[in-house]
Amino acid sequence: MRTSPSLLRAFRPQVQERLYDFYEELRSADDLFWDRHLDAWVATGHAVVSNAAADPRLSSVRYPDIAAVSAELRPLARVLSRQMLYNDAPDHPRLRALISKAFTPRAVATLRTRITEAVDRIIAHAAPTGRMDIVADLARPLPLTIICDLLDVPQRDRPALAAWSEPIAEAIGNSRLDADGNRAASQSMAHLLTCLRELLTRHDTPPAPHSLRAMVTAQAQNTDQDLDELLANCALLLIAGHETTTHFIGNATLALLRHPHAADQLRRRPDLMPAAVEELLRYDAPVQLMLRRARQDLDLAGRTIAEGQAVLLVCGAANRDPAVFPDPHVLDFERSGGRHMAFGHGPHFCLGAALARLEGAIALEALLTRLPGLRLDGDSPQWQRSLNFRGLTRLDVAFTPHPADPNRTTHAGECPAQTVPGSVGGA
Repeated sequence: MRTSPSLLRAFRPQVQERLYDFYEELRSADDLFWDRHLDAWVATGHAVVSNAAADPRLSSVRYPDIAAVSAELRPLARVLSRQMLYNDAPDHPRLRALISKAFTPRAVATLRTRITEAVDRIIAHAAPTGRMDIVADLARPLPLTIICDLLDVPQRDRPALAAWSEPIAEAIGNSRLDADGNRAASQSMAHLLTCLRELLTRHDTPPAPHSLRAMVTAQAQNTDQDLDELLANCALLLIAGHETTTHFIGNATLALLRHPHAADQLRRRPDLMPAAVEELLRYDAPVQLMLRRARQDLDLAGRTIAEGQAVLLVCGAANRDPAVFPDPHVLDFERSGGRHMAFGHGPHFCLGAALARLEGAIALEALLTRLPGLRLDGDSPQWQRSLNFRGLTRLDVAFTPHPADPNRTTHAGECPAQTVPGSVGGA
């Protein structure tokens, strides 16, 4: 008897390694189908995913009825419901406007030196050893350092924030956690909010100029903005600000090591890096899925979606749609044509896209040019188990050991990879 197709199969470890072949099977059968195992519609074609992401008839509210959420998850659900990611207009643009100035391309460009210094420090530490775990040593600590700098988080608090972020990210990326997992996520969010509240309201030290702490503090003082709402969205920035970039750097590094011709092309032509970043995001996006829910009965790609039904937009599948990206499984830095969905589409387009691009470009350039003989080392890469997020739990590489370059600036700020325990999450 033939089983009905289900996105749920992506949870299986053997499917994670061949995820895009699996997506192709789903999309070839139907670019929008009812998944009875997930009790949701699943969209895999680029046209339906991009159209649905910008359709105001589909809501981004994740928990429309907090009372219906399990008791263990309910405290986390209340906080998530205050975040811009899970709100529609008019609340969404209002919440987004609170902190959007910190993520304009011009504002992000001012972080280039800080990002470069953080990468220099990591490379200098690894260079003499000839080995590193890309995830633990680079992809995880780098974006955590930068987003914590933006929030003006003291060094002593950063390891705890990273540890609390991990179960929250797991809950965001996995709707099928058991009661213990949901409870851990809710407790971690409570700890995270307490820490952020103390940070944003403390008076012992003034906030760093142009930091998000300075912006949010001014916002709280000069308006009647609910502090809990501000804290919820700072928590979102902290989690989303490094989880997805961590996955992008890891995924992109793996793709380059599996396609040495592409890596060599970037070494020869550094001018291709901006295009390479976009192609690597398309090729293996850190965010695979967006959830929407029908506000009303509506027609979508010829199907009738009933009010209240969930629609899962599989961005990773849309990014490999041959109707938009010819030869979609080929890594092509000179590709032209369609726009990838790695940062979403429509009103909820990723606020931190410019920052993620910059961090990724600086990290990849350093790996390719400053670690000679860079290659995969050890067992096959391991993927984390999630429908929402696509990321590696570990990526061991080897290279030719060499002394650190003394001319590189490595003294500014701390970026101690060894003090950050566990991966952290985002949306």
